[in-house]
Amino acid sequence: MTDLALEIRGVSKRYAAHVAVESLSLAVPKGTVYGLLGPNGAGKTTTIRMILNIIAPDTGAITLLGRPNTDAAVLDRLGYLPEERGLYKKMAVRDVLRFLGELKGVPRGELDHRIDGWLERMSLRTAEKDWSKQKVEELSRGMQQKVQFIGTLLHDPELVILDEPFSGLDPINAQALKDTVVELRQRGKTVIFSTHLMDNAERLCDAVCIIAKGQKVLDGAVAAVKAENAGRTVALGLEGGMSPAVHAVLGDRALVARADDHNRFVEVELAAGADPQQLLQRVLATGARIERFERVQPSLHQIFLQRVGATGVEEGMSGHG
Repeated sequence: MTDLALEIRGVSKRYAAHVAVESLSLAVPKGTVYGLLGPNGAGKTTTIRMILNIIAPDTGAITLLGRPNTDAAVLDRLGYLPEERGLYKKMAVRDVLRFLGELKGVPRGELDHRIDGWLERMSLRTAEKDWSKQKVEELSRGMQQKVQFIGTLLHDPELVILDEPFSGLDPINAQALKDTVVELRQRGKTVIFSTHLMDNAERLCDAVCIIAKGQKVLDGAVAAVKAENAGRTVALGLEGGMSPAVHAVLGDRALVARADDHNRFVEVELAAGADPQQLLQRVLATGARIERFERVQPSLHQIFLQRVGATGVEEGMSGHG
């Protein structure tokens, strides 16, 4: 018995001259929430499609729950929410869910009970309204996404793979999805999700792999990744906001490698060898009044910028969910 839900070893995928994924290796322990992070176009969806044997890698091997991912039986133990949502829009919600449940082998006698539980959990069936009787096309985009999410989980999979699950969700629906991911982990399930929204990953994931342009930038437990990259980041908060004089201090590349303005404070990455006390003295010398000055662990977004640079995010990386 393996303790890994997923193992990828030296996987590459090319399309003519374009390298979608290059020599990717990673291991996902069972019972964890694992984030596959990177900007749009980084190779996340290609990686997921190779994991699911939708497309074959050019090189390398993939193991799911201790079995080769070419083993059809192991794929039945997975739940998959694709980035491109696809439901039969003219069908009633309950009929769609019955169809998806039967495809995954859920016993008919149990199916409606499971559907009812999930509809109530996802607020698609309430005392005021039973959305399960509506056609899919009559639902909002967020509700449709919740229906497809239910379809992903009806057969109680051991491993759940979600491709950009938070895309297009309002805060209430995103919270419902987040709560479900946490509950799945508490039940011993493994959840892998891809996202370009770093804040979601930082709050939810036990471990992450960051990829850019098809290559792994780093991977590991979130706490370890942040600790490894700590020591050069300062949170600077100023009364009344940023003056031109403070801007000039933060623009001194001998002192500051990068400054990321979060409105209420600035996350400052010090230049190699720079002393935070020197930054403090320089900012005070401008006459600024400081509300916050502390050394902090960098965010995952900041770590990505440190490792890859701003050019790696031009296609849609976001630090905010």
